[in-house]
Amino acid sequence: MTAMAPAPTTAEGKAPGAVLFMCGLNAIRSPIAEVIARSILPRNTYIRSAGVRAGERDPFVDVVLDEIGLSLGRRQPQTLDELEDDYFDLIITLSPQAHHAALELTRSSAVDVIYWPTMDPTVTTGTREQILDAYREVRDHLEMLIETRLVRRNGIAAQSA
Repeated sequence: MTAMAPAPTTAEGKAPGAVLFMCGLNAIRSPIAEVIARSILPRNTYIRSAGVRAGERDPFVDVVLDEIGLSLGRRQPQTLDELEDDYFDLIITLSPQAHHAALELTRSSAVDVIYWPTMDPTVTTGTREQILDAYREVRDHLEMLIETRLVRRNGIAAQSA
């Protein structure tokens, strides 16, 4: 049996109240994580996502979120510089580039940074269905991590639908 990573908590041992998901372009992984986390975590949890660089909205993200009843709405990719607020007690990075940037950003602050390695579905080739399967895999992977590492491990009550 393998040991699970410790549950993300603040320095005080509480569940995080402000979470930032980061990836390279804020076009696929981090917006998916943001939307899923908003649907699961308590409404008073501040949740945002951003990219290291500016990206463009990916239509496959809309498809795989719609399949589980979620939507990005009018949300467009944004960079760290474009965030309205920059106080987070937990930053979850989803790509090596984002992890490096988050560690640089938080070098002199008490923000926890956690890396959840998540594949980039844009490297998948093949039919439309094969490509969508890669996006579904990312969506399901992130949903599982949010459920097991942010909800269950912290005893956070999930929102009722």
